Amino acid sequence: MTTGKSGFDVAVVGASAGGVEALLGLVAELPDDFPAALFVVLHVPPTGTSILPRILTRGGSLEARHAEDGPIEPGCIYVAPPDCHLLIDPGRMRVSRGPRENGHRPAIDPLFRTAARAYESAVAGVVLSGTMDDGAAGLQAIKEAGGIALVQDPNDALYPAMPRNAIALTPPDHVLPVRELARKLAELARRPSPARPPASGPSAPDRVEGIFTGTREDQWPGDRAPFACPSCGGTLWESDEDGQPRFRCRVGHAFTETALMNGQSDGLEAALWSALRALEERLALTRRMAARLARQRKPGMAARFELQAEDAEAHAVFLRDVLENLEVLQHVDPAEEGAARPE
Repeated sequence: MTTGKSGFDVAVVGASAGGVEALLGLVAELPDDFPAALFVVLHVPPTGTSILPRILTRGGSLEARHAEDGPIEPGCIYVAPPDCHLLIDPGRMRVSRGPRENGHRPAIDPLFRTAARAYESAVAGVVLSGTMDDGAAGLQAIKEAGGIALVQDPNDALYPAMPRNAIALTPPDHVLPVRELARKLAELARRPSPARPPASGPSAPDRVEGIFTGTREDQWPGDRAPFACPSCGGTLWESDEDGQPRFRCRVGHAFTETALMNGQSDGLEAALWSALRALEERLALTRRMAARLARQRKPGMAARFELQAEDAEAHAVFLRDVLENLEVLQHVDPAEEGAARPE
């Protein structure tokens, strides 16, 4: 699948579950004279030490390192550090501990959006294996800026949902198995990068990093949504970003519809476990009080507390059964059901 676009100065890559294998397949096919800088976001836990740069360096001919604030060097692979977004300015990169997006930090969309704004048509975006839809909106921003969009063939990905969601939102220029994708990337990088006007302009500045700077509500884009932010409990505002609904809170946490639903599921489950803990504690306390009153030969009062204990126990048993069978709280992913279609 080709649209005739060619040439770029930076390539941005996003991956999640199954991403290490996909990234190894990608870097293994990139030549040692690859002329562009490569930026990588892999969803990783916020704690612990990431050895991904070491893995990628050993897996290919290019040196990989964790990104840090500073100038961009061509022919290097820059990996987002754990718990930091990786952002791009013209000629420079930045790491930021800004608000999570789609529940992740690092997230793929901020990297892709900032690359689209900084390099417009001279950027290539690559979406690899993963679950959910992080990266889909960012790849759309790259396409709209005139850049090149590449997606791993879902049939080649260990987890096909992220590639499927990206393809459903914006038809990419190339959909290929990961090793062929790497060879295509190398081929495109060697071609001249003609000046091309963005298809519909770069991403709006107010959402490049997912942070709104306005202090008055009339400065905020979109409408107040009837939902609370799953991350901080704040009010959410809903806006239309490139034809897709997006939700952001005052401090900048951002969600697609799917990410918001999954965040709500996590919050609801946490609330139910908290309620179960409270019931178990009430059960233990009322039984303790009933036993103490029985020893003090106050059978009437002991019986009342024993009834309260039985009531708490019945509610706790019911709630535990609900939690153990709560299929409704399974994370949803429209792409897994073939339902990821732009409206």
